[in-house]
Amino acid sequence: MSQIEQELFQRLSDAVVDMDEDEAVAAANEVVERGIDAYRAIELGLSAGMERAGQLFDEEEYFIPELLMCSDAMYAGMDVLKPHLRSDGVSEKHKVVIGVVEGDTHDIGKNLVKIMLETSGFDVTDLGRDIPPARFVETAKEIGANIIALSTLMTTTMEGMGAVVRQLSEEGIRDRFKVIVGGGPISQGFADRIGADGYAVNAADAIRLARSLVAPAEAAA
Repeated sequence: MSQIEQELFQRLSDAVVDMDEDEAVAAANEVVERGIDAYRAIELGLSAGMERAGQLFDEEEYFIPELLMCSDAMYAGMDVLKPHLRSDGVSEKHKVVIGVVEGDTHDIGKNLVKIMLETSGFDVTDLGRDIPPARFVETAKEIGANIIALSTLMTTTMEGMGAVVRQLSEEGIRDRFKVIVGGGPISQGFADRIGADGYAVNAADAIRLARSLVAPAEAAA
């Protein structure tokens, strides 16, 4: 990596951590002007910055409002770089269906996971909130998803997560999808009880979990 590339990637990363949309756009424009590979700039600049922001969130130095502002800066840079991505520079993306289960309309945590999945290179279909179990299953089948990610902040709607796993089993397609769960009242014990593939305590943890679940597929490819 040349020194100028290193400096620009660092500027992109810092712009995300500093929540500075203008700087993210300026650095991204310079990447384009210098003919530097846009995919590497996203991966080593913007995504790296979002990972640093995720770490600060883990350490409770940043909270949800800061993370959302970091993501705004990241998206500002992405908008500049996306048209310059070479299709051969990106391997086929793993697909995730994400949503908040039926009866719950709290979606800040889900939105955060979606943003961080996208910056980590996943192709995310966001169903939104208050989603019936059958719709998760139908969408996952339609798009050929690798992962179904379920969120809730309410104890009264947790059972909707179990319903998704049961429907997959009843249709004989449970082994085609990894199911991950998260949200305030959710625990590893609950995830085990409903037969989910994993539980994430926060957004950064969800990314680590998603990566680990698709890693065996990548190794086999």
